[in-house]
Amino acid sequence: MIPRKKGSVLGPFAALKYLFKQPQTLTYPFQKLEISERYRGFHRNDIDKCTGCGNCADICPCQAITMVEVPGVEAKPKQGDKGERPQFNYGRCTYCGLCVDVCISGSLSLSQDFIHIDHATDSFVAVLGKDETSANEAFVEKHSDLQASLNHRKLGQKGFSSDLDFCLAEFEGQAQQMEHVSADERINSFVEIVRGFTRSQALQEAARCFECALCEEACPAHMNISDYIRDIWAENPEQAARDIYKTNPLPDVCGRVCTHDCETACGLGNRGDPVSIRWLKRYAMDQIPREDYKRVLQAEVIKSNGRRVAIVGSGPAGLSAAYYLTLMGYTVTIFEEKEKPGGMMRYGIPEYRLPCDDLDKDIEYIESIGVKIKCNTRIGKDLSLDELHQDYDAVYVAAGLQGGRSTRVEGTDHEDVFQAVNLLRTITRGKEVKVTDNIVVIGGGDVAMDISRSLARLQKSQYGKVNLTATCLETEEIMPATRNEIDEAREEGITIIPGRSPDQIEIENEKIKGLHTVECTSVFDEQGRFNPTVNEEDTLFIEGSMIVEAIGQSLDETFLSDEIKEGLEYEGRRIKVNEHFQSNLPWLFFGGDMVRGPNVITAVANGHEAARGIDLYLNEKAGTVSN
Repeated sequence: MIPRKKGSVLGPFAALKYLFKQPQTLTYPFQKLEISERYRGFHRNDIDKCTGCGNCADICPCQAITMVEVPGVEAKPKQGDKGERPQFNYGRCTYCGLCVDVCISGSLSLSQDFIHIDHATDSFVAVLGKDETSANEAFVEKHSDLQASLNHRKLGQKGFSSDLDFCLAEFEGQAQQMEHVSADERINSFVEIVRGFTRSQALQEAARCFECALCEEACPAHMNISDYIRDIWAENPEQAARDIYKTNPLPDVCGRVCTHDCETACGLGNRGDPVSIRWLKRYAMDQIPREDYKRVLQAEVIKSNGRRVAIVGSGPAGLSAAYYLTLMGYTVTIFEEKEKPGGMMRYGIPEYRLPCDDLDKDIEYIESIGVKIKCNTRIGKDLSLDELHQDYDAVYVAAGLQGGRSTRVEGTDHEDVFQAVNLLRTITRGKEVKVTDNIVVIGGGDVAMDISRSLARLQKSQYGKVNLTATCLETEEIMPATRNEIDEAREEGITIIPGRSPDQIEIENEKIKGLHTVECTSVFDEQGRFNPTVNEEDTLFIEGSMIVEAIGQSLDETFLSDEIKEGLEYEGRRIKVNEHFQSNLPWLFFGGDMVRGPNVITAVANGHEAARGIDLYLNEKAGTVSN
């Protein structure tokens, strides 16, 4: 023990030297002090950037952060946003900054503000935006002289923030790059372009995921993406497959052609590339041979309930509904007019994007659990909806959009003007297609790119070169086609001229000479409605001896009898349905592209929800409780 030093007896008089000095008064907490540049005070959060992912709350070692709904912040104001914001309990917070380091949107930072005037210690919610002022606004109004000293949380203020180049988690700003077939090689055939992740690539890509589930909010099917990516990271693709099938029975298809809205919502897009969710799904399913599907997935079909459901159309919506209805104990039969099942997935998507073998892999498993598919059966010709109504307890129509739309400009009635969907159907069937040495495609969506790239391959085979021009109303910045489709089309020798409106097809001696266009100055009006305007002074002639229209798809309603049509309600050109896709004829459900537009993952989600709706309807009708 250290002995205590004895003090001087004059010690009490030492303070007398301060007796006549000028006092210094500190008006803390209202005096702005000069503090260290690295001082960490209260949080600030940019509402425009924050997505409510909750990573900050998950990482906080003090459990000082709670995600809450905040007045003035709409639920899901942007894709993937959970509509919540972080609330901070400063009785717990230690200002460690882990929440800032892990914030993938870069919205969260620590200010140098240490003043918080509120009697509720857990009430601080950092929701200050670009024009942020002090959280103590009510106090400032009463003490205007303190405005300058209390206005702490300016975005330009020094404090602690992430520079977005560093993250506590295992993180790389760039996604793993999947191998692609070169343009010189792929233009000569319909071989699949994307090769797929290697094991090493898949593990590294899966390690980038923060499991914040923003992607699940944005996914139309609300797939449990975080679960199956964690399974891949743990090198358990079989469990990943089981997790995928909980919400999507067409993963081999969606692993190739999904619109991947989930990646648009991924928070890592703020720091670099989003996680390659679509390709990871593909990787998981590619690891499982088709003969092992039943062993791996272990689908448990509930004992038959004795009820029968008919489904019209074997596209993604019809197959999805059939899968989940069968698991619920229903006997399901799909009626398909074509010679093989798959709908537009088989007859509208080129094999270089979706090989038929991978489509068949998904369909075969759905059939293996008991779904019956009757091909070459056209509803409205071989059978009527009324007959299906008599033989089945409920009918779900998911016929898809099988027809095309025309520009209706002068000359579109010529025999060398074609609809893209019809040509794609002919090509995927392996039948001969007329191809000239100079083609013009009208349209800027994925279907336009699909037919352009398909015809370019046929041109290359027949003429040894590509001579095809695609033109559309939209400027390139707002073209509906995905960016990689546009880039790959150009790599394959296709010319793309955006921002042009078709005006007239020139015909000379009964032969098409080309397409006259004018400048399209805007596609939509101020209300966001499709209402193109043009500048007729700006003209451009595009040479071509064959014209293909790819401006949209239409529904063929010939399968609907006049009596059924009279009983249905419509919203515009589409049949009106409730949240379960049930029409006002209770036994009749509609879904898929014909209700919500062409999109595989949306159709899958529609089919799943329709299955729930049919189950609810039939159980209510029978007075039983749904399983």
